[in-house]
Amino acid sequence: MSYTLVITQGTVVDGTGGEPYAADIAVTDGRIAAIAKPGELAGVEAETVIDATGLVVTPGFVDIHTHYDGQVTWDPMLTPSCWHGVTTVVMGNCGVGFAPVTADKREWLIGLMEGVEDIPGAALSTGIQWAWQSFPQYLDALDALPLAIDVGTQVPHGAVRAYVMGEGGAKNEPAAAEDIAMMAKLVREGIEAGALGFSTSRTIVHRAVDGEPVPGTFAAEDELFGIGKALAAAGTGVFELAPAGIMGEDLAAPDRELDWMLRLAERTGRTVSFGLLQHDGAPDDWKRLLDTAGRAFEAGVPLRPQVSARPLGLLTGLQTFNPFSFRPSYLAAVERSNGDRNQLVRELRKPEVRAAVLTETDTADSPLAAMAAFIGLGLDRTFMLGDPPEYEPAPDTSLAYAAQRAGREPFEYLYDLLLSDEGRALFFRPLLNYSEFTHDPIREMLAHPASAVGLGDGGAHVGAICDASNTTFMLTHWARDRVRGQRIPLATAVRKMTKDTADMYGLTDRGVIAVGKKADLNVIDFENLRLKQPAMAYDLPGGARRLLQRADGYRATIVSGQIILRDGEETGARPGALVRGAR
Repeated sequence: MSYTLVITQGTVVDGTGGEPYAADIAVTDGRIAAIAKPGELAGVEAETVIDATGLVVTPGFVDIHTHYDGQVTWDPMLTPSCWHGVTTVVMGNCGVGFAPVTADKREWLIGLMEGVEDIPGAALSTGIQWAWQSFPQYLDALDALPLAIDVGTQVPHGAVRAYVMGEGGAKNEPAAAEDIAMMAKLVREGIEAGALGFSTSRTIVHRAVDGEPVPGTFAAEDELFGIGKALAAAGTGVFELAPAGIMGEDLAAPDRELDWMLRLAERTGRTVSFGLLQHDGAPDDWKRLLDTAGRAFEAGVPLRPQVSARPLGLLTGLQTFNPFSFRPSYLAAVERSNGDRNQLVRELRKPEVRAAVLTETDTADSPLAAMAAFIGLGLDRTFMLGDPPEYEPAPDTSLAYAAQRAGREPFEYLYDLLLSDEGRALFFRPLLNYSEFTHDPIREMLAHPASAVGLGDGGAHVGAICDASNTTFMLTHWARDRVRGQRIPLATAVRKMTKDTADMYGLTDRGVIAVGKKADLNVIDFENLRLKQPAMAYDLPGGARRLLQRADGYRATIVSGQIILRDGEETGARPGALVRGAR
């Protein structure tokens, strides 16, 4: 036979969780056509042959929690996710997105996305080419785009609420019965057109740029269940949410949220997927929530905690922000530098500037004040990120401890570190999932049969967070490198971000390496796979900035049988497509 692609002599980690095995793989017409003993397909006729000797072959990763709703209209690669083996993304999470929309609400939806997900509004305004009003029209617009990877999306509560209720919906006024009926109608219309689910947010932390909580934050049960019934009537779709209390902002909220989520999953039969993280205010709460969800899952109730592969944390530094960012002399140095990082380093190294910055306080309107009050910016919980990055630092490696060992005042010590590596140094401040300075709780969450790996927020929080690389981290840290506790078997790590995530959204045509399945694959130099340190780029529309993180070790990433990346470099292939509905 003649094949479009043959991969020979690879170690196959097939996504099922079974033991790795040696095999050759053949692909034709975008599907896996044959799996043979190693060497059996050597010499067969094929358009492309990849020698995978010494390499690992996995299914393409399915990332179910991204925010590429705007970026998809201008970036066919959906960077940085494609650099980390992701071949399918699900966007439209946390109740924010860009359809349905009337022309007068476009900028408002941009402000909602900017506030909640830290995506520069100017970049969205410049980059999005609006060609829709209804959600089905949005799907049609996505369907016409050139794409390197596959994209699925969800109907966002914020957009639906504002579309139906106008200003009242945007400002979280209670929904009347007729409003709920119309919202349910629009959600079902979106699902039947191909949306993979519905999403909402109930955490008070999620706010638009004007400070208003996301529409739906305070939605009553009749609204939530009315929409849930629309999913049930459609017979498909996930109900995804960021629940109240997820950030530790309300310690009484998680149990209330779990109660209605459990009832919703029971009554509708639809999967309810909720974010689950450890927070410092009640560092053991996650155990109770995970246990409850696990018992429900075992009983056949589709309640699925969505968990992260590492601590959710801010990356601070000269490239992003730091404790000095809003002091008058620092701001003056930034202005004199005119966007040139090297010039800023030279300015900040001047003795008189250094002395002034270290003795000043923030300007009156500093946004750091509110942040510090909520999360704290103490140096006892801030660490050098390093290169390669360290996401499980020991407590005695914090900046506070390091300064003490050096006999230095902590913030003077930090100031000098900020200027190291010509201002490229980054510092890691874990916010969630690191209450006891260990990844052990994360491991327990990841290993749980009910959990789904997500929360990487690809495309979002671009100014201070860079977690779209969680898929690579699953391989490097959890399957290979962790030294401060137990690891996760490679086969399990791969299954959690392929078959498990694909199946949760009904995408059973992918996620495993088997004959007849979609040929979405990664060929990985597992032993040399390495995460690079994040760096700031200015490549969003209009020159807006974002943190990006790349990796070494992905020899090939393949979508529908076509190689889209070789050794991290684009090939120009555009085999991606909109995923309409469950498979």
